[in-house]
Amino acid sequence: MMISMIWVVSVSSLSSDGKTLLSLLSSADPVSKSSSSVLSTWNPSSETPCSWEGITCSPQQTVISLSLPNIFLNLSSLPSQLSSLASLQLLNLSTTNISGFIPPSFGLFGHLRLLDLSENNLSGEIPRELGKLSNLQYLYLNANRLSGRIPSSLSNLTSLEVLSLQDNLLNGSIPSQLGSLVSLQQFRLGGNPYLTGEIPHQLGLLSNLTTFGVAATGLSGFLPSAFGNLVKLETLAVYDTEISGSIPPELGSCSQLTNLYLHMNKMTGAIPPQLGRLRKLTSLLLWGNSLTGSIPAEISNCSALVVLDLSANNLSGEIPGELGKLVLLQQLHLSDNALTGSIPSEMSNCTSLTTLQLDKNQLSGSIPPQIGDLKYLQSFFLWGNSVSGTIPAEFGNCSELYTLDLSRNKLTGLIPEEIFRLKKLSKLMLLGNSLTGGLSRGVANCQSLVRLRLGENQLSGQIPKEIGQLQNLVFLDLYMNRFSGGIPHEIGNITVLELLDLHNNHLTGEIPAELGELVNLEQLDLSRNSFTGQIPQSFGNFSYLDKLILNKNLLSGQIPKSIRNLQKLTLLDLSFNNFSGAIPPEIGYLTSLSISLDLSHNSLSGEIPEPISSLTQLQSLDLSHNMLSGKLAILGLLTSLTSLNISGNNFAGPIPVTPFFKILSPNSFFENNNLCQSLDGSTCSSSFFRKTELKSAKTVALIFVILASVTIALAISWIVVMRNRRYIVEKTGGNCAAAAGSDDFSYPWTFIPFQKFGFTIDNILDCLKDENIIGKGCSGVVYKADMPSGELIAVKKLWKTKKEDEVIDSFTAEIQILGHIRHRNIVKLLGYCSNRSIKLLLYNFVPNGNLQQLLQNNRNLDWETRYKIAVGSAQGLAYLHHDCVPSIIHRDVKCNNIFLDAKHEAYLADFGLAKLMHSATYHHAISKVAGSYGYIAPGKFFHLKLLIIL
Repeated sequence: MMISMIWVVSVSSLSSDGKTLLSLLSSADPVSKSSSSVLSTWNPSSETPCSWEGITCSPQQTVISLSLPNIFLNLSSLPSQLSSLASLQLLNLSTTNISGFIPPSFGLFGHLRLLDLSENNLSGEIPRELGKLSNLQYLYLNANRLSGRIPSSLSNLTSLEVLSLQDNLLNGSIPSQLGSLVSLQQFRLGGNPYLTGEIPHQLGLLSNLTTFGVAATGLSGFLPSAFGNLVKLETLAVYDTEISGSIPPELGSCSQLTNLYLHMNKMTGAIPPQLGRLRKLTSLLLWGNSLTGSIPAEISNCSALVVLDLSANNLSGEIPGELGKLVLLQQLHLSDNALTGSIPSEMSNCTSLTTLQLDKNQLSGSIPPQIGDLKYLQSFFLWGNSVSGTIPAEFGNCSELYTLDLSRNKLTGLIPEEIFRLKKLSKLMLLGNSLTGGLSRGVANCQSLVRLRLGENQLSGQIPKEIGQLQNLVFLDLYMNRFSGGIPHEIGNITVLELLDLHNNHLTGEIPAELGELVNLEQLDLSRNSFTGQIPQSFGNFSYLDKLILNKNLLSGQIPKSIRNLQKLTLLDLSFNNFSGAIPPEIGYLTSLSISLDLSHNSLSGEIPEPISSLTQLQSLDLSHNMLSGKLAILGLLTSLTSLNISGNNFAGPIPVTPFFKILSPNSFFENNNLCQSLDGSTCSSSFFRKTELKSAKTVALIFVILASVTIALAISWIVVMRNRRYIVEKTGGNCAAAAGSDDFSYPWTFIPFQKFGFTIDNILDCLKDENIIGKGCSGVVYKADMPSGELIAVKKLWKTKKEDEVIDSFTAEIQILGHIRHRNIVKLLGYCSNRSIKLLLYNFVPNGNLQQLLQNNRNLDWETRYKIAVGSAQGLAYLHHDCVPSIIHRDVKCNNIFLDAKHEAYLADFGLAKLMHSATYHHAISKVAGSYGYIAPGKFFHLKLLIIL
């Protein structure tokens, strides 16, 4: 009682402004109040709040500034009482974790010059009353969840210099009245995906504007030519929108322009030569449009240019030699166009160049040796052209070179020795040329190599043992060459190696046991050589191996029992060898085998071991052309099989009567004379039944099919009616969040599993409820789904796209391809479901949450664990980018999409939304940001300024 009385007396002596401020403090999180050094100074016994931290007063002791940025207040709402601070000129509550609405009473701040409520969790509409803040100069409401339209009343803020509304959920169009804000310098609306309509041409009247950003919105129409009047404009960011039409030549009049970002739109036509008048331009990004014509030579007049990215368009003609005048240019990206001619030797004059990307064009001629003059060059991509001639030895002068990719050209001659003297070279990719000669022993000098990919050439001689000195090598591709001799056992020293591909060479001898030291190996392909001897027992050390391919060699002996240790194996191909003995039962313990098991064309004997029945995820099994015997009952338990060949053996007894076996072609059983048809799976059908009753059996079967068809049709009709009625009830009753809004759960549904499941589409739909939601993201909502069979999966329901007429077949095809991807750092995609309006992705359930949750709950995470997570995530991305054919672009890498198991092994998720680089929809795919606004692949955003949300 005494304490309460003292508090009342203390507060009663406080000024009215102080009492108003205490309303903010009383709503704050108690833990934050006690732990904050700032809030602890707010003493209610003070006469005025002028000594409180974060508070500034006028000489008259009235509060003129309230500034608490980055203080964790954790308010459920903003106190409307704050509007009684009549003298307030500055209000900054950014990044304080405030929810709720912006009080309309904030329009009463008659003296307010700055209002910053950015980076909170505010929702609702922007109050039109804010238009009454006649003295307001700076308005920051960015990075909230504000919705509704932009109030036209903001056009009354004639003193406004900064309008920052980016990263919200605003909809509607941009009010044309905002063109009257003649004092405005920064106009930022980016990251509002529901903002639609055209850019008002009236905004061309904002003569003081320095920054205009509407990136990642739904704006359409043309870019106004009136923007040519914005003579003070420094940054124009109109990317990742639906903007179409041509680039206005009038932009050439924006003489102060330094950053022009028009990428990822639908712009057409030619690049206007008038852009060459922009002498202060440092970044010109036009990639991911449908621009045509040639590259104007006038661009070379942009003497300050640092980044020029015109990639992923339809540009043609030759690369202008005049670009060599851009001596400050650091990054030139012209990839994925239709450029012809040769690489201009004048490019060597761009002495600041660090990145040169010319891949996926139609370039010809030879690589100019002057390329060696680019002392700062770090990355050179030329793959996918028709460049011929030899590889210039002058590359050896590019001492900073990190990545060199000359794959898929017509290069001939030797690999220059000078290249292997580069101390920083990490990736050397020369795939798919006509290079000859041997692999130099000098390769050992290039200790920085991480990827050495020389496949599909005409290289010959022996693989040098010195290659074993490359302790950082992760990928070694020498396939489809003419290498001879044996595999040097020194390769076993490269303990970080993850991929070793030597297939289709002329290699001989035994496989070195030392390869078993490659404990991180994920893919080993030694097929199509002439290896002899046995599979080394040491192969049992490959605990991470995903694919083991040894087919078409001369290997013999028994399959080693140590193969049981390959617990992550998804594909095993030992076909076309001389293996003998029985199939080891240990293969049955490789429960991860899902893609293929091929033991065909060997001399294996005995029966199929019973543990094989555990391979319930296996899709393809080939045991053909061996000497196997016994019965086939075990194969009837392989519920995921989609392909089977057991021809050319000595199997006997009845063929299983499972649905899969009933549709198999007779060729799958060819040359097994003692096999027979069966009605029950355990006894053979008599020959009398098969011959004399065949005709009557067909008649009975026909009648049965007709009756069954009628029955099924009636049942389906009843189910559809009941199902629709059920979901209508659920929608109106609000019992299922998944059925909210305009979701249509009606039949028919397409269910495409990548393995056999013990559940149905109905089981999945039953789990799409509020209580099962475990996460939401920019692409959809994720549910935990506990199936009746005991299986636990994650189901992601994708948000609807803007294009209601989007063709689903191409998306389905890509999903099916992604379903076969297997990597230890990628969440396994199990299948895909869809009806006319809903898409569901099925994943393995990872029970320990994502990286975002881990970092939030454990800020003191040790660096060893952080490093492990970072490396695992990078390995998953590297697999998608470099080792999938075609490559796959994730497009939404963030902490929420990196899942962790109990040992903090990282699993990259949401790659089901990725795009195939070489697919027909690739150009459309890269024209949109698939996931979170603010993340763009680093291959496209090279400039720190690009990470600023505009």
